[in-house]
Amino acid sequence: MSLALEFPPIGHLLEWKSFLLPGFNKFALICVASAVITLTLFLIAGARSSLVPRGVQNIVEAIIDFIRDGIIMQTMGTEGLYWLPFLTSLFCFILFANLFEIIPFIQFPATARMALPASLAVMVWVLYNFIGIKRHGFFGYLKESITQPGVPIAMVPLLALILFISDFLLRPFTLAVRLFANMMAGHLLLVTFAILSATLFSKTFLAVILPLPAVMLVALTGFEILVAVLQAFVFTILTAVYLDAAMHGHAIEDVPEGVMEEAAHEAH
Repeated sequence: MSLALEFPPIGHLLEWKSFLLPGFNKFALICVASAVITLTLFLIAGARSSLVPRGVQNIVEAIIDFIRDGIIMQTMGTEGLYWLPFLTSLFCFILFANLFEIIPFIQFPATARMALPASLAVMVWVLYNFIGIKRHGFFGYLKESITQPGVPIAMVPLLALILFISDFLLRPFTLAVRLFANMMAGHLLLVTFAILSATLFSKTFLAVILPLPAVMLVALTGFEILVAVLQAFVFTILTAVYLDAAMHGHAIEDVPEGVMEEAAHEAH
């Protein structure tokens, strides 16, 4: 008896038929559900607020404290508290969209479709450029973005070109691809070990080695929960860094020491 592993094609994992409405499919349902869960969570916490937090309020306050102390105060300072509602909502939405990867019968993160990370990245790109232009004017913001003090005159044109490409062209692309690639890779790993476990389970003579891929599947599921939280954190902290750079008119190299290095390390 041969052991036949049949892995579904990528298209089968990423494309679904519409239901309810034309163009409304599983991906759209996950996006709507993530937004509804985020909104409901904060509405419940706000409606039942008390001096001693319990239940949902305790969870929401922990998330807010994490965003405020772990992201905003580390990258933007007290001025960045204005962005606390936006960054908290962004973090929660991405987190819930990621966590649908481990929900039975759904088992797919919406962020593993490039449409969602790209939309979020474009939104962030438009927002921080709008803030920068509003704060410094169009030409002032452009100058702050593509120039660095102390650079030799001969290097100014080359550096300006590099900074322009990095800040205005590559930044939204890398922001989207980082989230998409990590979540897609995790999804494919879970699918691989799930199929392997199911195949071995159907072959009784191979039941002795079934625990190996099954244990690996459980371990990867736990790991993907960590990745889901981490990727939401990385996207949010980079958004905070970009907003801070736009507000204060400095390049990314001038953000608080260690913040970008930490975010980049955790993204890997």
